[in-house]
Amino acid sequence: MTANPSCDRRSLLDAAGIDKDALAGHLGLPRPLRKSQLALDYGIAFERTVTAQAGAPLVPLLRQALGLTLPEVSYEDVNSVGSDDDKSPLKLRRAHTRSRILSAAHHRSDNPRTLLDHPVLCLTVAGHQVYLEPDVIAFQRDGIFHVVEIKSFPVIHGQPDPIKANAALTQAAAYVLALRELLAGDGLPPEHVSDTVILVNPRNFTRHPTATPFSAHKQIKNLSRHLGRLRRLPEMLDKLPPDTTFDLAPGPDQKPTRPPGELVAALATVRPHYTPGCRHHCDLAFHCRTEARNQGRTAALGTAVRDDLAGIDTIAKALALTDGHLHPSRGQKDLTQALRHAQRIHADLQTDTA
Repeated sequence: MTANPSCDRRSLLDAAGIDKDALAGHLGLPRPLRKSQLALDYGIAFERTVTAQAGAPLVPLLRQALGLTLPEVSYEDVNSVGSDDDKSPLKLRRAHTRSRILSAAHHRSDNPRTLLDHPVLCLTVAGHQVYLEPDVIAFQRDGIFHVVEIKSFPVIHGQPDPIKANAALTQAAAYVLALRELLAGDGLPPEHVSDTVILVNPRNFTRHPTATPFSAHKQIKNLSRHLGRLRRLPEMLDKLPPDTTFDLAPGPDQKPTRPPGELVAALATVRPHYTPGCRHHCDLAFHCRTEARNQGRTAALGTAVRDDLAGIDTIAKALALTDGHLHPSRGQKDLTQALRHAQRIHADLQTDTA
């Protein structure tokens, strides 16, 4: 949901609790492109390196990024609390996280534990509370909490990959909102959770971490708007044709019995927002990509093209504006000029090649 909050189709399926993996399997869709085990192992190893020895490698980075003073640092791992297991149940860890965060927010202790490893938060989605289990650390400084997100993609010469950084900030935005919800539930101002997120990444191609503050204001605003739309789920349902269902109608053997054609028709009633990045996280990505291609949508050409042609959502419309068959609106004039300029360059190149 955080990776593509503008997708109505995904929102509806998530809110309805549809088993998207089973749905994709019944439609015969390929599985999403997952991270390789090597990449997953590298990410886990990097996180452990950063949080080793009670966060010792992380503290100096945060001191520099946030200008911390010595008394502001206190670390606690809430991965295992009140049990002998390596990992306590989510509910218990969530209660422990809540206790520690509120204790710090109310200054109830001379040694507030503000640096929390393996916290568990809750966020209200479509009226239901869902657990968030980030590899993230909430840090409090001068009464303001910051979300710290550890990612294994590198920062090269001070610049992270913009697509990966945006995805990380969108993920962190969910944690910011969950923290604000936690504070608000105890009568505290949600503004005590900062919009500024600290991303911790490997520096260049080494395993040495570096911490960089980023503003997640845009991602928080977008995600808040999306969650607000989920709260208006009845309005989305009103737009669906009567008797629309994504139920797989499992038989006695739990295998789906609903014809795939009926499910494809049901999916077509909800607007998707396909991006090439969907292939990495959404079970229905390949269905939406095929649909976008068949409909000649610019989204099928990639995120950069779709963003450059914002407001022109089909290839046919772009071509019609370029060759003059369609008159551009006021907001499309600049884009139309750019398309015609690109067409002239392409024609010149074709002439030179000939």
